[in-house]
Amino acid sequence: MNRARRPLIAGNWKMNLGGPEAIELAEALVKASKPCANVDVVICPPFTALAAVASEVDGTHVGLGAQNLHPKTSGAFTGEVSAPMLLAAGCQWVIVGHSERRQFFGDTDAFVAEKTQAAIAAKLAPIVCIGELEREREAGHTLQVLERQVNAVLAILAANPEAPMAIAYEPVWAIGTGKAATAADAEEAHAFVRKLLASASETLAARVRVLYGGSVTGANARELLACPNVDGALVGGASLTVEKFEPIFGAAHALTLS
Repeated sequence: MNRARRPLIAGNWKMNLGGPEAIELAEALVKASKPCANVDVVICPPFTALAAVASEVDGTHVGLGAQNLHPKTSGAFTGEVSAPMLLAAGCQWVIVGHSERRQFFGDTDAFVAEKTQAAIAAKLAPIVCIGELEREREAGHTLQVLERQVNAVLAILAANPEAPMAIAYEPVWAIGTGKAATAADAEEAHAFVRKLLASASETLAARVRVLYGGSVTGANARELLACPNVDGALVGGASLTVEKFEPIFGAAHALTLS
C-alpha cells in the first residue's frame, strides 16, 4: 500500500439487502468504521436501497455508490438508471464494468467506456472493473486482457486526472469462488495497471487507486493490502455483514499506522 494514496475499501452488495436490512447494515457500518478515519469506506447497495441508505450515511465518513449506470442521462431505456438519478439518490461513487455485467449482461469494453465517461461527466467517481477469466489466465493472457480493458478507458481517465476514480482488478476466477489471487499475483497485475496509467499521465498513475477484488476476507486482507500497488479492495460477499467487513477496512487502517 502506497501511503500517498488513501486506502479505499468498497463493499459491493450485489443483489442482496434491498430493503430495511440495508438500512440496518449501513447504520452498523457507520459505527464500526468510525475509528478508521484514514480509510475511505464506500458501500454499494442495490438501486432499491440507495435513497434510504443515503439518509443513513449522510454526513458520515461512509460513502455511497451504485452498482451500475446507463450512459444516457434519460430516455426510453426501461429498467435502467442514469448518472443524474444516482446523484439525486445520494451517490458519490458508481461501479462500472463489473465482470458480472460483462459476462451476463453483455457490457463490452466500448460500453464500459461510455459508462465511465458518463460517470465522470456527472461528477460521480467510477470504480472501473477489469480482470481476466480463468481460461485467459491459464493461457497466459492475463496482462493482454488487462491492457485491452484499461486501454478502453485510458483516454477518458487521462483527460480527467484530477477527478476521483478507481480501478478494481478482479480476476474473474476469484470472484465468489473462495480462490483469491496471491499477494504476488495481485501486485504483478496492479503494477502493470499502474504502468499503463503512467503511459498516459504520471499524475493519473500517482493518483488513481487500484483496488483488488475477488474473495477478499479478513484473513487475507492485510497481506493483499500490504502490496505497494494495492490501494484498497472491492469486496463482495464479505461486505454483507459487519463481522466480515470490519476486519477488511480494519486491516487497511492498521497498515496506515504501521
